[in-house]
Amino acid sequence: MPHPTTPGADPRLAPLYRKITWRLLPFLLLCYVFAYLDRINIGFAKLQMQQDVGISDAVYGLGAGIFFLGYVMFEVPSNLLLTRIGARRTISRIMVLWGLTSASMLFVQGEWSFYALRFMLGVFEAGFAPGMIFYLTYWYSQSRMAGVMAVVMLAGPIGGIVGGPMSAWIMTAFSGAHGLHGWQWMFLLEGLPCVLLGVAAYRYLDDKPAEARWLSAGEKALLAADLESRGAQQKHSFAQVLRDPVIYGMALTYFCLICGIYAVSFWLPTLLKLAGVQDTMEIGLYSAIPYAAAALFMLWFARSSDRLQERRWHTLAPALMAGLSLCVATAAPTQFALSLTAITLATGFMWAAYTVFWAIPSQYLKGEAAAGGIALINSIGLLGGFLSPSIIGWSKEATGSLAGGLYVISALLVAGALLLLLNRPPRSAHARA
Repeated sequence: MPHPTTPGADPRLAPLYRKITWRLLPFLLLCYVFAYLDRINIGFAKLQMQQDVGISDAVYGLGAGIFFLGYVMFEVPSNLLLTRIGARRTISRIMVLWGLTSASMLFVQGEWSFYALRFMLGVFEAGFAPGMIFYLTYWYSQSRMAGVMAVVMLAGPIGGIVGGPMSAWIMTAFSGAHGLHGWQWMFLLEGLPCVLLGVAAYRYLDDKPAEARWLSAGEKALLAADLESRGAQQKHSFAQVLRDPVIYGMALTYFCLICGIYAVSFWLPTLLKLAGVQDTMEIGLYSAIPYAAAALFMLWFARSSDRLQERRWHTLAPALMAGLSLCVATAAPTQFALSLTAITLATGFMWAAYTVFWAIPSQYLKGEAAAGGIALINSIGLLGGFLSPSIIGWSKEATGSLAGGLYVISALLVAGALLLLLNRPPRSAHARA
């Protein structure tokens, strides 16, 4: 768990932050694992669902991405509402509704029901990730945020490591049970736990440290003093956020990172199948390898970023390496060992860049408008989640190959690194010191 030591820091802070970490991060990590799993399990469902329902690669790519249209449309309102009703109610409401919608994917009959349910899944999940990021700024100082984000964002790789084999096992073991296909069982069994977690979140989480009965009055005062002393950035109004070009620069970089992450997330099972792996269980097991590497890369880059108190180069360097690695994987699609190695490196570097990136806006923004600002960056960036699977699907339909689309995604990752090189968000007073 992340606990960087700051010279001259109060020695009471380390045990306090350790207490907060063990109280909050395991639960939030579990919630985010299911959030990520319910976004990407469509990639495994495609292996059976495409033939059963009768949808093309272009329809699949559009449906996979249409989730993000619903998400983007409702993200900023959801996060602005969070500051009014609190994180506890917001996270609970989101998880219950998305769990029910994800389970309802078993009722897909054709392309229009596929589009509708994917869109509604995005609507109901809107605000979860940025809301959680904003929520953590109530509990952690900026000097600790990259390490904290690395722990929470491990949800993506863990979702891939656990979700791939689990989804493949459900689809094979339950196929035909009670008249349902394997992919229908997968949606049901991976969606309903989110409803239970949503109910638990309402009872378990506290909106702010001042309301936490598990912290003493002295611990609350110590935490408040540390957050104030290490968060002396200029406060923003949401109107200022909307006019700030630095915010849009960050959002474009995030857009490029998201294009890469979800291109791999939605198409990895298909890429493995094209590389010669035909058995569903083997695809599930091989798909865990890139995500295992991603977990290691995330932790290493985040720890280095917190230790050096440097964010920009720890984001743009792995983004550049991800783009180059994905090019190698695209150029050798049938050379299984080389392709898997390159995809593994690309996935690891993408997730490392994604993790450290989120320490930049949370360092730059301050005040209640940070919730809207973080949501705005996430909303613009997540349009990449709509665009990238659609690009690859259209490329496959037009050319019979995924290569054209994957080269576009590689170029976008490189462009994201260059954008961040040009965009220099001002550092906080603490970072300058």
